[in-house]
Amino acid sequence: MAGILDTVNQRTQLVGQNRLELLLFKLNSRQRFGINVFKVKEVLQCPPLTSMPKLHPYVRGVAHIRGQTISVIDLGQAIGFRPVEDLSKSFIIIAEYNRSIQGFLVESVERIVNINWEAILPPPKGAGRFSYLTAVTEIENELVEILDVEKILDEIAPTDTEVSGDLIDRTLAETIAGRKVLIADDSSVARNQINRALSALNLDTELVKDGKEALDLLKDELEGVDDIRQKYALLISDVEMPEMDGYTLTAEIRNDPKLAGLYVILHTSLSGVFNEAMVKKVGADDFIPKFNPDELAAAVTKAIEKSN
Repeated sequence: MAGILDTVNQRTQLVGQNRLELLLFKLNSRQRFGINVFKVKEVLQCPPLTSMPKLHPYVRGVAHIRGQTISVIDLGQAIGFRPVEDLSKSFIIIAEYNRSIQGFLVESVERIVNINWEAILPPPKGAGRFSYLTAVTEIENELVEILDVEKILDEIAPTDTEVSGDLIDRTLAETIAGRKVLIADDSSVARNQINRALSALNLDTELVKDGKEALDLLKDELEGVDDIRQKYALLISDVEMPEMDGYTLTAEIRNDPKLAGLYVILHTSLSGVFNEAMVKKVGADDFIPKFNPDELAAAVTKAIEKSN
């Protein structure tokens, strides 16, 4: 496993081509799961864990790795599986989400696969662990599930969504009266976080679950108008989404004369490996890592001031 991530930094050419690479792993079952390689910093055999008081039940302890103290979350237990029993035979995926680094305890790590976002589909509706999925795909005739890690992290340590009072501009809603802010994100937790922050600014929002749904909606709304800005003031889009990622969505918007003027903010948990060159290439107006309500409010305020 030592060399499995050696070439991650050479793979940024995938960004913007509606492709990704998944690191496949298993929890306490036969089911395969996947995590975007761009979020992964390291994979290693589970080291000794230190127990600490008042840890969340899903946090098995903390590990001291390369000078950092990292919380280790039993990913299987967090979605309803049995806890990992033999830590010495397990692995930790060190990943960066939403400006912080976590360790995810898994039973085994397999390999990296290259796949098109069009093959990544929304999850089936249902109870149980399906509520923890953002997407599914099929690899070698087997279902691979992609977890809503943002939901898991929010259950362990809920994110503050309150916007500071001095950042709340009461005139914003008047400035874009009759228009909405479109939010595209495959995580229900992320959509709700953004929505609550923008509600504090008295802005009307419309929420969709992926890039394809966002693009289809924008094109449908063009009927009877010459410029999409007559309907929407701006778009806030995640990068990782089923069927169409945020980079491809942005590029499609810029390639359509009636959509091209829409202000686009990319808002993603991919902060640690984000490629600024790709943002410029696809034509996004701004990028902010998840999730800070004040930074989001400031970015939206700037967007509205620039686009009016």
